Amino acid sequence: MKKIIVMALALTLTSCAELNKIVQSLPAIMEQPVSSLDISNGLKEALNKGITDEVSKLTQEKGFYSNDLVRIALPDELKKVDETLRKFGLGDLADKGLIALNATAEDAVKTATPIFVDAVKQMSFNDAKNILMGDNKAATTYLTNVTNDKLYASFNPVIKQSFDKVGAAEIWTNLITKYNQIPFISKVNPDLTDYVTEKALEGVYTMIAIEEQKIRTNISERSSVLLKKVFALQD
Repeated sequence: MKKIIVMALALTLTSCAELNKIVQSLPAIMEQPVSSLDISNGLKEALNKGITDEVSKLTQEKGFYSNDLVRIALPDELKKVDETLRKFGLGDLADKGLIALNATAEDAVKTATPIFVDAVKQMSFNDAKNILMGDNKAATTYLTNVTNDKLYASFNPVIKQSFDKVGAAEIWTNLITKYNQIPFISKVNPDLTDYVTEKALEGVYTMIAIEEQKIRTNISERSSVLLKKVFALQD
């Protein structure tokens, strides 16, 4: 009986030792099939998913205006215009101005999104690997640093065209004219194109960051085999 117990104990210890070796080798086994190309493609897929799933929401009617995270508010120098017009019973005109301001950004994102997609394609293998192991906004931060100037140059002319296209130019000309006619008021003549361009870019990056956060922290958001495979490395 003692011999049987000793043999069973020996087998158990041996099994535990073997099991321990297997467990210790699991990270290497899991990482082995994930190549640099996989990581790069996985990050690009995640960012393109962000553009498709989140940024596209901004192109819908009132996509900016109805979204608390990205709604474009008036710049500080125009807040007094809004407040003053409302005091004089011109609240409807002020509301139209704000909606039109956001509509120019919505229109611009429709046209400029493909340029953003092209920028994603330029990501290198090393960039992708560093981003994967970075914080929950690493990819968004990278894109902001690398593409902001180029995207600004692309968004800006579209915003200018959008002011006329969506009727914002006419609304704001009327709004500013009404304001400047109020006695004892310091006249304003703002250039809103640059301001809206900056805010439109911020909105795009904000929505991509939301999707990046989802994919990094929620396994169910990894909608393809590649996303599951690559982002398992950072879990």
